[in-house]
Amino acid sequence: MSGDALSQDPAELAKRIDTTKAHPARVYDVFLGGKDNYPADREAAAAALAANPRGYLDVRHNRDFMRRAVARLTGRDGIRQFLDIGTGLPTAENVHQIAQRIRPDARVVYVDNDPVVLAHARALLTSGPEGRTDYIDADFKSPAQILEQAARTLDFDQPIALCLVAILHFVEDDEAYPIVRELVAALPAGSRIVLSHLTDEMHPEPARAVQRTYTERGFTFVFRSRKEVERFFTEVPGVLLDEPGVVPAHLWHPGPAPAPPAIDAEDFESLDDIEKIRYRDINDVTDDDINVYGATGTKA
Repeated sequence: MSGDALSQDPAELAKRIDTTKAHPARVYDVFLGGKDNYPADREAAAAALAANPRGYLDVRHNRDFMRRAVARLTGRDGIRQFLDIGTGLPTAENVHQIAQRIRPDARVVYVDNDPVVLAHARALLTSGPEGRTDYIDADFKSPAQILEQAARTLDFDQPIALCLVAILHFVEDDEAYPIVRELVAALPAGSRIVLSHLTDEMHPEPARAVQRTYTERGFTFVFRSRKEVERFFTEVPGVLLDEPGVVPAHLWHPGPAPAPPAIDAEDFESLDDIEKIRYRDINDVTDDDINVYGATGTKA
């Protein structure tokens, strides 16, 4: 286990955690059925669910897109290094678990700036004996710091998959595009980009209703169109979009999602709407449910 971030004093770390305000990583954790969140986060998730009762499918299918992309890049394309920025809280099937199941020697570096994520980061570092994992406590807006620290674990002479999964819609254009260019410019040939992004292009009304619940809580929330998401690939020299391009997340090399945990019908009905989410089967998704794009690209 490595990473200077993990040596932080627990008392100092606790001071950084503001439990009175919702945080995107912790709201995401609510929708994934996690327990590392606070009432403010659950309130934000409940408000979003009230605005769009099927909105949890965006979160769950975003996560399933990541699972399929990591498995495909590792198994089919031989990628064995991943830089996952905006990691979020540890949950089932983190990047290193998916990749190392296929390639036990895979190396993964996680990056996040939420102190709650840092407090649980050791769960992200349970690498198999042949692989390596690391955690960097850093902001997406500090790409030079990320790249410098990632080089302790990743070999920048070999292909790396840069994972930007559900992070860029929290960053305004004037920072998002230049930072992605800087990150990709540092990657060697053969590297990959794994990217997902919320949009209001497909179903504006429910998407914008959810957006309002987050912006009212102080989140930056930038929807982008398919063309604007494509720019993250096309504006970087030498990067080509992989097939099938930028598509709704559930249509990117689709396959069945894992079954949810089993629960008795009576116990299920006793749960509130938020608690029920983790037990819902997301294979009933339709095109009308999804407001998130997914895509991968290759650096020539």
